[in-house]
Amino acid sequence: MTSASPSHNHHHSHGGHGHSHENTVPKGALVMACGVVLFTLALTSATQLGWIAPSPSASDVRAAEAATALQSRVLRFADAQNGKVVVTDAVTGQTVHVYGEEGSGFIRGVLRGMGRGRHVRGIPMDAPYELNHWSDGSLSLTDTATNRVIELGAFGPTNRATFEALLK
Repeated sequence: MTSASPSHNHHHSHGGHGHSHENTVPKGALVMACGVVLFTLALTSATQLGWIAPSPSASDVRAAEAATALQSRVLRFADAQNGKVVVTDAVTGQTVHVYGEEGSGFIRGVLRGMGRGRHVRGIPMDAPYELNHWSDGSLSLTDTATNRVIELGAFGPTNRATFEALLK
């Protein structure tokens, strides 16, 4: 006696909707993404191992071209009340400039970035900075405590001018 049980053929067809467990990213795209990641890692490793020279920094270029500082000034930056930033000449102690809350945004941003390096190393925040205008036209701010250099020309002419004014 063969009793065919009533339709136990439950075919679950998802008409394009529902839960598909297939990988929807095309295989070619995955291969390309993996290739990019591996290529980037290879380049980074080659640079760190010294097989490839890293692109020279502005300070390296200055050294190679024997650029000299046309103007140099050692400055201290201090936060004052009402969001002001007081800039003093670290050599003479004279006040160079006091920036109001509105004019101090870029300077405060640069100092905040450089201050992180000082904070991590336990260096006092009032250690002086050296501002240099170089013979190749570049303008840099060097943290005298950490030797970190920031190229101020990279932030555009208006922001550069903010620091350039401190040399006058």
